Amino acid sequence: MISFNISNKILHWYDNNKRDLPWRKPKSLQQSQYFTLVSEIMLQQTQVITVVPYFNKFIKELPNFVKLSNVSDKKLYKLWEGLGYYSRASNLKKAANIIVNKYKKKLPNTLKELKELPGIGEYTSRAILSLEFNKKVIPLDGNIERLLKRVLYLKRPDEISKTSLMEKVDFFGHSNRQRDYVQSLMELGALVCKPIDPKCNNCPITKYCSSFKYKDFKIKKKEKKNIIKYFESKVYINKNKIFLVKNNKFNFLKNFFIFPMHEINKNKFISSKLEKTEIKLSNIIMKIIINKRNNCPKEKGLFLNLKKIDEIILPSFTKKLYKLSQNLK
Repeated sequence: MISFNISNKILHWYDNNKRDLPWRKPKSLQQSQYFTLVSEIMLQQTQVITVVPYFNKFIKELPNFVKLSNVSDKKLYKLWEGLGYYSRASNLKKAANIIVNKYKKKLPNTLKELKELPGIGEYTSRAILSLEFNKKVIPLDGNIERLLKRVLYLKRPDEISKTSLMEKVDFFGHSNRQRDYVQSLMELGALVCKPIDPKCNNCPITKYCSSFKYKDFKIKKKEKKNIIKYFESKVYINKNKIFLVKNNKFNFLKNFFIFPMHEINKNKFISSKLEKTEIKLSNIIMKIIINKRNNCPKEKGLFLNLKKIDEIILPSFTKKLYKLSQNLK
């Protein structure tokens, strides 16, 4: 049976090539569940190499569900600073509260219950079921999706839709070592079946791969439309102080400190003679006029002494605008 052969070959490869990742080394069942949840949330839209040092620091400071559920938002966001998508940290804390109070400090083990936790959707719930409870499901992350597209040579839009891929992912079969098997599929995609220049000589399943047969490794992606928006940001700088406001206006970076800004139309952006920049947040391309000001702002906000900048959580978005404004007159 093809799927049985594939799973055995991939597991054998994994046993000899897996990376030494900190969340793969829990010392107890409860720690294993905690490591799985924290790592999976951190790994959403973030590469492994970036996550490792953050995970180690996070676990050292917040070693279990109880500590996480009781941590202050200030400390939580400081530990998360630089990872981006801060709503993940907020949802992680909310989920920890529910796990502690409703599930007696243990992860729930059904798809329905997991998806009811804040910040956990279809992918993460399936990942937890397989990685933590050895359930015979395969989560469809970017690495496994790429493997599937290449092995089955999927190119048409109807073939690469999420629904279609979910229906086809069982091609890989399952294993009694489902936790290891799911990680082996992810690992094979990350280390061998790379987006560009796949290392086919190191792949254990080229025999079953149609892309290898046709020598065509291009990956077809469903196009994600970007939204372009235009803004004017008022960057107030007075000697060694900057002025920031708590963002309650825009959905991005909600409740974080940013420079005062408002949305404008395209014509105003184009006609402006002021310095401009572009920042991409998720699928939003933000085209921003940087209006450097020295006069006292009328908005309600916070004057931040730059010498004390480490005392407040600033998103990289705000730091980038400040850095660009330093070179302006």
